[in-house]
Amino acid sequence: MCIRDRANAFDKYLSSLELNDPASIDEIENAEKTLEVTLPSSYKEFLRTSNGAEGDIGENFYLMLWKVDELAELNEAYGVDEFAEGLLLIGSDGGDIAFGFDKRTAMMNIIAVPFIGMSLEEVKRAGGDFVDFLKNLYEGAEF
Repeated sequence: MCIRDRANAFDKYLSSLELNDPASIDEIENAEKTLEVTLPSSYKEFLRTSNGAEGDIGENFYLMLWKVDELAELNEAYGVDEFAEGLLLIGSDGGDIAFGFDKRTAMMNIIAVPFIGMSLEEVKRAGGDFVDFLKNLYEGAEF
């Protein structure tokens, strides 16, 4: 998907969310260094648009996306390395489902996993990339 198409997708899928100020390149690079990961390009494009977001997406879904500088702290607080090593959480549905990247896959697919009972066995694919994930939520996918 070209940059203009992704920008249009962001506009469509994020139109009802409360967006934050963009993350700086330094904030993104610092997070990657701390997390020891290269974040997927479509997610970094989102961060350069809005450093996290919250609100309704589509007709039936609520989404909370964490700020990039909070990712390491929140992943540690939720015990991700202990319960589901290989995942990097980036947000939630505001309830019991967490969303993140599966670092065990080359493409770092977007996943959904329950906060309670978090384990790799409970992981469900939520999208191939960040835009695909937003599209799935917008269209009412269930996890």
